[in-house]
Parts: sequence; structure tokens; C-alpha cells
Amino acid sequence: MFSNVLRAFVLGVFLTACASTFADEVVVRKVLQNRFPGMPIESITKAPMGLYEVVLDGEILYTDVKAEYFIGGNLYDIRTLPPRNITQETQNRIASKTLTSMHDSAIKTVRGNGKRVMYTFEDPNCGYCRELYKEILKMSDLTVYTFLTPVLSPDSTEKSRAVWCAKDRAKAWEQVMTKGTAPDGPKTCDTPIEKNLQVMKRFGARGTPAIYLINGQQIGGYIQAAQIEQALAKLK
Repeated sequence: MFSNVLRAFVLGVFLTACASTFADEVVVRKVLQNRFPGMPIESITKAPMGLYEVVLDGEILYTDVKAEYFIGGNLYDIRTLPPRNITQETQNRIASKTLTSMHDSAIKTVRGNGKRVMYTFEDPNCGYCRELYKEILKMSDLTVYTFLTPVLSPDSTEKSRAVWCAKDRAKAWEQVMTKGTAPDGPKTCDTPIEKNLQVMKRFGARGTPAIYLINGQQIGGYIQAAQIEQALAKLK
């Protein structure tokens, strides 16, 4: 009987704590919405040190329960070795959720069984993107989702449109990466190029290529196949 009472007490404390946390998050949201009408608040969650993590259009900030102050920058948990970058973990979760919802906006290339996944943001005129393409050819059992992000020139936009409007996008991308020329054909179809550019900017990627893993972690720009393999292996 004592154990049943204890379990009920623990459950009651847990539910009370959850309700209190939820109530606090609602209060913070309400204060922020009153203070900044129309501000796009994506999420508010309890963070360490009595703070609340607020995600605004992909940007992570921290505030107090009265929402009187904002703090920017990375929040670390130094009780662990190496220290946990709590802010980066949130950024990775946001990126992972965004990328997995954008498969229809990417060129899909499958090598082998395709069980491993990575994402790239690339410009068709980017020399380092072409070098990355060569490295990917050395890999197996990989699915690559390539988001066309023409940032170098108007010609990059034209080539990106030609690739996206092609009947076989993967083959058209291969032609651009290996020969530097876009396929002939229509260039007036609907494209996700503008959306891709907005997401790239939101992620803070400064150029192409930009490589992301399925967990949302960015592992760099141009890197060699061996380095990509090492990063993928750490996900297991």
C-alpha cells in the first residue's frame, strides 16, 4: 500500500511540474505576443538557469519568465565533458525537421541501397560543388538530396532552372557537374529555388556547397569522401 501511495505522490508531483512548466511557457508567449504583435514565434520551451528558449523564424534566443530581456548566443552545459552546446542541439533539430520536410524541393540521387542520407545546398557554377560531386561518386549506400541554390550569378539561376525543369533531374545535375553545361529544354516550370535560398539563409550557410546530415548537423562545405564517411559513421 505504501508503494502505491508513493507512486501516486510522485505522479502528482510530476504532473504538477509539467502543468507549471506549460503554464510558464504560455505566459512567456503571451507577454511576447503583446510586446511584439505579429512576431513569428515558432516555439517556447523551458531551458536551464530559469530561462526560456524562444525560436523566432529559426533564430534561437533566451528570455526570462517575464520576457523582459533577450539573450543571444550559445548556451552550454559545462557539467559534461566535452560541454554540451544546448543551442546547437536545438539548431540541429530545427534543421533536421526542415530538411526532412523538403524532399520534394531537392534533386534525389541514390547510390547503392541509399540507406544513409545527406543533404547539400549547391550552385551549378560552383567549382567546389563539382569537386564534392566527384567525392560522392566514391561513396556507396547513400541518398543525396541536393537543393539548387544559385548564389554566384544569373547564369547559375538559368542552369538551376534548366536542371529542375529537366525530365530526369538527377541526370541533368550530373551533366552540369561533369560537363559544366545545362541540358536543353524548358526553363519555365515552377521551381523551389527561392524557397531553397531562403532556407539556406535561415540556416546561416555562407556559401556552396553546404552539407548537412539527417540529424541536422552541418559538416562543412567541400570535404572529401573519407570525412563524410566519418561523419555518417558517428550517427550509428
